[in-house]
Amino acid sequence: MDQEIRDQIVAAKRKLGAGSPELRDAFRRAGDRLARVTDAIVAAGPAAVPEIGYDAVRRDAVSDDERARIRAAGCCVVRGVYEETLARDWNSELGSYLDDNDYLTKASEKKGLDKYFSALDDGQPQIFGIYWSKPQVAARQGESMAATKRFLNRLWDIAGPDGDEFDPDNDYAYADRVRRRQPGDDTLGLSPHMDAGSYERWTDPAFQEIYAPVFAGNWEAYDAWKAAHRTRTKEHPSPAVCSMMRTFQGWTALTPQGPDDGTLRLVPTIHGMTFMLLRALQDDVAEDDLCGAAPGRSLGVTEEWHVPLLAAQVPVPQMQPGDTVWWHPDTVHAVANEHRGAEYANVIYIGASPRCAKNRAYAEKQAQAFLAGKSAPDFAAEDYEVDFAGRATLDDLSELGRAQMAL
Repeated sequence: MDQEIRDQIVAAKRKLGAGSPELRDAFRRAGDRLARVTDAIVAAGPAAVPEIGYDAVRRDAVSDDERARIRAAGCCVVRGVYEETLARDWNSELGSYLDDNDYLTKASEKKGLDKYFSALDDGQPQIFGIYWSKPQVAARQGESMAATKRFLNRLWDIAGPDGDEFDPDNDYAYADRVRRRQPGDDTLGLSPHMDAGSYERWTDPAFQEIYAPVFAGNWEAYDAWKAAHRTRTKEHPSPAVCSMMRTFQGWTALTPQGPDDGTLRLVPTIHGMTFMLLRALQDDVAEDDLCGAAPGRSLGVTEEWHVPLLAAQVPVPQMQPGDTVWWHPDTVHAVANEHRGAEYANVIYIGASPRCAKNRAYAEKQAQAFLAGKSAPDFAAEDYEVDFAGRATLDDLSELGRAQMAL
């Protein structure tokens, strides 16, 4: 980190009262709560991740108890958002799209890709830098996907200091990539982390407002589902750092995949962020350090600083094609180190990014990338699809899809 960032961290920690008796006591209480929650998570295993069916979402029949469970866990599975046969067809079509356009050869020629995928023994990527295949576009603009996002967005308290922070019933699409993880792969694991900001969570004025009760030592008054100020945060610009405000990150399964298949792991408690924030403000952390948080990177959960959170990891339950999984931006998540299953574990990354001024600004830039077939603006400018045959065009967007793309 450069000295300017270090100076920001020092100033923020002094402002927040790092090392004070009040924050020491708050951290102790937060650790006690996390220990109790972890015991329950470990006992439940994958069942600690709440599950609901899309039919209940469609009929507005999700109970108050189920909603409360999702809010407490900070994540959920919504099953059957798409028909299994449709998801399988998308998986096959995606494979053909990549093969017909010789993606792997072109990927090997792009500078930077070798570095990004250098850990893969066979040299073949498993996160594919494509954004505009017809299956991806179709999955983003599906009516059932829109209904699922409306349900998820309405778990939030959208009130802000100047009116509603976002429109929960409408969204802008956030174009992300696909994962196609082959059986036996032991190189694509991602260690536990959070996205949507790293050192900014302590230093950015809007984040300081979001987490004000925590920084005041009164984390019991903090509500992770209050949207106030969340559309106003400013993240450090960097490839793969999301410029949109997402209420949930998520993906849609294209193949069966479960606990042994090298897929998602979650820490299913909304209280993980409280522990993370307070840990960095204790007096055993250097004045210019936030437990390793660095600009342009995910917020890592490490053995050096966050062992109690690591103990609460569980794999997602068995997923079928067309099922979806969703997690709050403050939820710890990871990808298992090894795929021990027999089939590919393939997904399309689709999150929930509701309409607001921040998301509109990004959507307008993204729309121009779509029309040109270029990589989405938040990602490295690999631009594979500029000359790909069969990529989606304006004619493939439904009326809803055009609105979601700010077109």
